[in-house]
Amino acid sequence: MKLSTTARKKFRVRNKLKKVSSNQRYRLTVSRSLKNISAQIVDDKKNITLLSATSNDKNIKNIKKSKSEVSTIVAEKLAKKAKELNISKIYFDRGIYKYHGRVKIFAETLRKNGMEF
Repeated sequence: MKLSTTARKKFRVRNKLKKVSSNQRYRLTVSRSLKNISAQIVDDKKNITLLSATSNDKNIKNIKKSKSEVSTIVAEKLAKKAKELNISKIYFDRGIYKYHGRVKIFAETLRKNGMEF
């Protein structure tokens, strides 16, 4: 079975994360489209999503900001939710996206707000 290019990229990144994963850290997945960005913190041991944040929320959607500013807002919101659940150490799963642009801004904002990865 031949995988598509995006599926191979996603598999390559996730496979590296699984090799170094431990019981104390959760995985943060990022997905973006042309207009929106969303992220989830996932517990791979139990296969559940612990929390998520997206730019499709009504509060964020009404704000007229650039896409990079929206990604900082979503990252701050996710970091705030994670602090409430005492989650500070995660693995950053960028998926098929390069660590560049909005994904990089998202990650740096999470680091500024106390997340470690």
